[in-house]
Amino acid sequence: MTATRRAAVLGSPIAHSLSPQLHTAGYRALGLQGWSYDRFDVDEAALPGFFEGLGPEWAGLSLTMPLKRAVIPLLDEITDTAASVEAVNTVVFRPDGRRVGDNTDIPGLVAALHERGVEKAESAAILGAGATASSALAALARICTGEVTVYVRSERRADEMRQWGERLGVQVRPADWSDAARAFEAPLVISTTPAGGTDALAERLPAHVGTLFDVLYEPWPTPLAAAWEARGGQVLSGLDLLVHQAVFQFRQFTGDPRSPLTAMREAAQRR
Repeated sequence: MTATRRAAVLGSPIAHSLSPQLHTAGYRALGLQGWSYDRFDVDEAALPGFFEGLGPEWAGLSLTMPLKRAVIPLLDEITDTAASVEAVNTVVFRPDGRRVGDNTDIPGLVAALHERGVEKAESAAILGAGATASSALAALARICTGEVTVYVRSERRADEMRQWGERLGVQVRPADWSDAARAFEAPLVISTTPAGGTDALAERLPAHVGTLFDVLYEPWPTPLAAAWEARGGQVLSGLDLLVHQAVFQFRQFTGDPRSPLTAMREAAQRR
């Protein structure tokens, strides 16, 4: 059957994206006919032209790097959630033609933690200070009742995270990366570093650990995640974030309130 509604993920590079598998699995699980989901390698320079070529069959777009901020000038409005971190990973095309940007990474992080029983944290730690760290901080604004310590490699990054904390209403204490092993004293640790960034810390875990949310999923497990599980701690991976944020996107694109979480997770695990 020819698709009558379309969605896709954009970014550069994009060949690695699991979003087509996840959304397609969601369509099948919920019996939604006439939907297709693709991937397109689009960089910042090509993004405006891509938007201009979209027809009325388009329901929405998922965005990854380097487009999460570049897309904002092309939109009619963005949600408060997206505005809070100045990053859009979801574009919904309204029936009236309006382009609305949202960020599902933030509620995705919260939903993934809630699924594992982490609904509140008295304190937390973030490893790293890149774009994902700001989303992690926004998520912690919803569940952390105390201080968030952010371990960074430069004073510039420390200043940036202080500013994000003030903006998001979170008590942020920057700390030098040389003390990063102290992060593991917190009941909740979110690691936002690139692959290899925390490998040297894996041998410095205390005897008792809480919950680790490592946003990587390839390669998996990371040395830190493996050591954490060996200590008996709870570990969430980037796949947990990926599927939960995709569920929020799926609902916005399709207008279907049901959750294809199980089908999406199974599709992600088959990668």
